[in-house]
Amino acid sequence: MTVNEFAKVLELEQLNIADGDRKINGAYAGDLLSWVMGRTAGDNVWVTIMTNLNICAVASLADVACIVIADNAEVMKEVTDTAKNKNINLLRSPLPMYELCVNINKVI
Repeated sequence: MTVNEFAKVLELEQLNIADGDRKINGAYAGDLLSWVMGRTAGDNVWVTIMTNLNICAVASLADVACIVIADNAEVMKEVTDTAKNKNINLLRSPLPMYELCVNINKVI
């Protein structure tokens, strides 16, 4: 499944799509950035409620397919701008993290 297909199926808000054709091979949920960096795999979906600038650095280092912000958490313009500059796919969902993860598990 590609990021574009994933976003469409789950009706996710697209805050930035840098590479909608990027393939997704799994998912990881977590908010402790150092923990995520060491445990997520490249091409994973990363689900979090964190919305500070550091998520872009972690996403880039971990080479995730996309970040999905749960719970409709507010994302500052500087974060979306950084996602654009670093070519990071950034999505958002109104669902709480658990429900979002359950839905992700059904589609990937």
